[in-house]
Amino acid sequence: MTIHGDDIAIHAHRLVKRFGDAVALDGFDLDVPTGSVLSLLGPSGCGKTTALRVIAGFERPDGGNVTISGLEVAGDQVWVAPERRRVGMVFQDYALFPHMTVARNVAYGLHASETHRVADVLGLVGMPDMGSRMPHELSGGEQQRVALARALAPGPEVILLDEPFSNLDAPQRSRMRRELRAILQKARATAVFVTHDQEEALSMADIVAVMDSGRVLQVGRPQDVYRHPVSSWVADFLGESEFIDGEARIGAVDTELGTFPALGAEPGPVTVMIRPEWVQPLPATDGPSTVIHREFYGHDQLVYIQLAEGRVIRSRLGPTPVLNPGDKVEVAIDEVVVFPR
Repeated sequence: MTIHGDDIAIHAHRLVKRFGDAVALDGFDLDVPTGSVLSLLGPSGCGKTTALRVIAGFERPDGGNVTISGLEVAGDQVWVAPERRRVGMVFQDYALFPHMTVARNVAYGLHASETHRVADVLGLVGMPDMGSRMPHELSGGEQQRVALARALAPGPEVILLDEPFSNLDAPQRSRMRRELRAILQKARATAVFVTHDQEEALSMADIVAVMDSGRVLQVGRPQDVYRHPVSSWVADFLGESEFIDGEARIGAVDTELGTFPALGAEPGPVTVMIRPEWVQPLPATDGPSTVIHREFYGHDQLVYIQLAEGRVIRSRLGPTPVLNPGDKVEVAIDEVVVFPR
């Protein structure tokens, strides 16, 4: 995914950051388009929060550079202090001052001439009448909105959010995802949020950057990264997957599940990835495959199918058809992704 010139709000190039012998960032590259919401997604310990802190200016990189809205803020000969980077930060624990009211928390760091912004941003986050409340009087979701209002108040170029939903329970997380997305859109903010939750990243972001071992492995629209991962590791990390061996030839790949189109694959041994939602079991009295387990979730179901050869694969379906253990089926596969082996 390529972005050019003035369209880039954040440009991080070849960032390196070490903590003693541990390498947190190892050639980290990332471009964030202006006005977009980008999710930095990866497993715990891969360097996501370190990347955010280097961009914000809380950590100095050992190599590489950072540019924000055309201004270099970190590099070999350049260092701009965090308060001069026009970056808003929402911390994982929100970091509200417990002895200050909501309004004073939001006003913290503003110049006297800017205090009119407090009412504006509290209205933006849906809390226009709560300026006199204390943080301990708020729910977790309300505290998060106050933290976001404080980050938005100075009118930053970018907003950085570190695991913004980790302190919320499941129902709150779902609601706050929608609310946070709406607030960022209304504010026309460029935002980067760190998460290890695949569903969170795919559902909220315009762009997903998948990260591991200190570097970004793939960047793209959520649907593109999910359907066309660049490696089997990215594929497996992003969601449920089945991996089987295959043999590629010109234009096709042969597997124990059949032959599938494989444009561009180099002839030879390959690994074939199949998402459960691409597996379609068709009820058939004399079908060669057998349903052995079913997990029903209401809105969908996960069906485990044993093929004639003995392999078990999963199929994610809507609530129908109703398939029960012991049912015979034929299996159709809508698409596959092929990786070199």
